Amino acid sequence: MLYMGGKWKNGAGQTFASTNPANGETVWEGAAAAGADVDAAFAAASDALSAWGVQTVEARAELLRAFAEIVRLNRTELADAISAEVGKPRWDAASEVDATVGKIEVTIDAHVRRRAEESIDLKARIGRTWYRPLGVVAVFGPFNFPAHIANGQIVPALLAGNCVLFKPSELTPHVAELMTRFWEEAGVPPGVFNLLQGDAQTGRRIAEHPGLRGLFFTGSLPTGLKLRETLVHRPEVLLALELGGNNPLVVLEPDENLTQVDQVIQSAFITSGQRCTCVRRLILVGPCEQFLAALREKTAQIVVDAADAIPEPFMGPLIHAAAAERILSEQQRLIAGGAVELLASRQLPNSAAFLSPGLIDVTHCSVRTDEEMFGPLLQVVRVDDFAAAIAEANDTRFGLVAGLLGGDQAAFEQFRREVNAGLINWNVPTTGASGRLPFGGTGASGNYRPAGYFAADFCSVPVAGLVPADKLPESQS
Repeated sequence: MLYMGGKWKNGAGQTFASTNPANGETVWEGAAAAGADVDAAFAAASDALSAWGVQTVEARAELLRAFAEIVRLNRTELADAISAEVGKPRWDAASEVDATVGKIEVTIDAHVRRRAEESIDLKARIGRTWYRPLGVVAVFGPFNFPAHIANGQIVPALLAGNCVLFKPSELTPHVAELMTRFWEEAGVPPGVFNLLQGDAQTGRRIAEHPGLRGLFFTGSLPTGLKLRETLVHRPEVLLALELGGNNPLVVLEPDENLTQVDQVIQSAFITSGQRCTCVRRLILVGPCEQFLAALREKTAQIVVDAADAIPEPFMGPLIHAAAAERILSEQQRLIAGGAVELLASRQLPNSAAFLSPGLIDVTHCSVRTDEEMFGPLLQVVRVDDFAAAIAEANDTRFGLVAGLLGGDQAAFEQFRREVNAGLINWNVPTTGASGRLPFGGTGASGNYRPAGYFAADFCSVPVAGLVPADKLPESQS
């Protein structure tokens, strides 16, 4: 269903469904938003904008905290929905719910701290910065974190006084509907938050609507480019993109106990390799046979199964069978081009969406491409020295995350200075991002609008003002 102006209604567009990738069972069925639905949602949001925008930050924060408490109380229900629709193991889904709750206080803190400019004494005048909401904004959510990443943009947008149109991935409408019911229960005013279900056609209608003032998208590079093309002649619409990456992880000096193997596995295969921060290229400096042998052995032991299986799996299925087939096809293409199979990714008997994790050595492969392979296939590249490792790490148009395992402080400082990425980790997995830091990349990984702690920056418009020195401006609310 759709949620617009504080009311639920059936969409007038084409019907579609989401399925559990582990067993093919239908999770959700409904109809997409048609053109008239999109118009109605914009009208509802526009009508609500003035009253919501003049609310104090404290009043808006109260709504966010009420929402967080409802999510916390319904932790199991939301985690089950994520597992059913995405295929995540229960522990992985539960951690996403916890991150969704934790995002609220972090966002409030970020908004206050990044909006804490003092008045500036300019002798005869006082200078002040105020912040105005963008207006009606759209959030296009991804399938891999249907609760956490989407709310990582919804929450700061609402806190800044915007009204939001949320279009989730067409693969996760059930999670989106459940989250919307939590917003309704929290008391969100009619029109302030609206849910529009649908696929790319719905997204296109939203992006082309004249009432749009901001669009926040997390997903693939091709879709991000299409959105940028759609808005190229509309400078009044702020576009914030996070588009993934072909992420490198350099192992400079394997430790004697090979504990870095676990960090590689965490970086490459968590969430079945379906995180934008997952490492895609493992760059090994110098002799590495013992390290590779240990990595292959531990990777082969990874448990892959359905969310409710016992023992609890580390990996679940990919989002659907087509995604799994793309990984297998790419693996076959690389091997045909000279890559060496260290541990082949294979389709498992559970369902067509299940893959075992794979390792392939592409050092002498002639057909490598600079693409984000969104799944559990790790490419190994051997280099002779640290300079070559940095060159290999930078051999990509993307620049989301990069990691270094081993080396001393000087090596890390060189790595941090010279590698092009928005997140650079040392001796921790590449998937370890913090909500109290910026989240975004360079190059084709986005358009320099980092989310995370810095999402407050693209959710409002700074307005400068000068007043006589004897007319002290009021505090920004």
